[in-house]
Amino acid sequence: MKSARRSLSRNVFSLTVGAALAVSAGVAMAQAKPLAGQTVKLMWIDPLTGLMGPVGTNQVKTQQYLAERFSASNPAGVKFEIVPVDNKLSPTESLNALKSAIDQGIRYVIQGNGSSVAVPLIDAINKHNERNPGKEIVFLNEAAVDPDLTNSKCSFWHFRFDADTTMKMEAITSYMKDQKDIKKVFILGQNYSHGQQVSRYAKEYLKRKRPDIEIVGDDLHPLAQVRDFAPYIAKIKASGADTVITGNWGSDLALLVKAANEGGYTGKFFTYYTGVTGTPSALGQTGAGKVYQIAYAHYNMGGEMNTIMKGFKDKFNDDLYTGSVIRQFEYLGAAMAKAKSTDPVKVAFAMEGMKIKSAFGGETEMRKTDHQLQQTLYMTVWQKADAKNPYSPENTGMTLAPVATFEPYVSSTPTSCQMQRPAGG
Repeated sequence: MKSARRSLSRNVFSLTVGAALAVSAGVAMAQAKPLAGQTVKLMWIDPLTGLMGPVGTNQVKTQQYLAERFSASNPAGVKFEIVPVDNKLSPTESLNALKSAIDQGIRYVIQGNGSSVAVPLIDAINKHNERNPGKEIVFLNEAAVDPDLTNSKCSFWHFRFDADTTMKMEAITSYMKDQKDIKKVFILGQNYSHGQQVSRYAKEYLKRKRPDIEIVGDDLHPLAQVRDFAPYIAKIKASGADTVITGNWGSDLALLVKAANEGGYTGKFFTYYTGVTGTPSALGQTGAGKVYQIAYAHYNMGGEMNTIMKGFKDKFNDDLYTGSVIRQFEYLGAAMAKAKSTDPVKVAFAMEGMKIKSAFGGETEMRKTDHQLQQTLYMTVWQKADAKNPYSPENTGMTLAPVATFEPYVSSTPTSCQMQRPAGG
């Protein structure tokens, strides 16, 4: 009888310990995935038609691909769902899309193609959030790089995952400073805030770092309207420029480099967006050693970035080049886990000042002062793909190979932002 009691006692003890361990494990799992099962909808507002449609089509696929990938693994345990809207690169269409997001109860919007769209979106979101407490919306900026968005127009509700024009120009001019063969520069850009800021900061930073360089041209053209850049190339050649600086993207860069090839211009190009849809094909086998790109990522980073890019290529037969979307989901997942909530106000406060070791490029920080992501930038040059740099965009046989790295403390630039925050931080 005593033996039976001892056996029963041991069994009860084992069951009690087992139950306690199960409860403990359940608590740990709940803590690790505090929002498991919740779906977070994000409205993506960018062009899917017109000259910039191919860029938007690539980026919406990037958003959907990475939403699926991060839904399977993020510290909050949430599911991400992308709701795409074609804004036709129009501020009016974008504001209509924002109204649709509000009507559907979507609390996060994503945009990036055109600061001309980002500015009115931020203004509208600021007004909506002030007038509708409890229904706030957060703006996730994947690519609009006008410095004003995190300076004079900074907003608590806006977070930029790309590097702004000043950061990129700081890196470009730091690299150009040591290129003694550069003597005459022509600046060409799209005639809206981004292109105007590229011109402004190129002149300002070159004057500081290479006052001997002569600016022989400074021209702007309409955004996404020019189909033949031959007249601009003729103007560049006539100026005697050995180097062009441009912030052009999409068709405006692809058609520009195509015209340069056809027009026999052999000078250097320093760009922000050589890797974007259409430009690799426009360059083809030409431009080796002459076309440079400054960006927060490049094709040949290896590691997890290589895995992500390969998965995208296998699925879509296309190239993933908007790496800021990876960081967008890294920060959203971490901030929601930290806040234990998907509420935009709590998530925004959680994202401020957050540091994350990214899937690529080392540690990043969402600067609390202005919500500008601080990150490493890379200078790459167009060349033939090889064993060291094997990735070939648009199957050109060419690649963008790294030639210089600029750590965050180098590329970081100051901000004049005076952030106005809501109560409850």
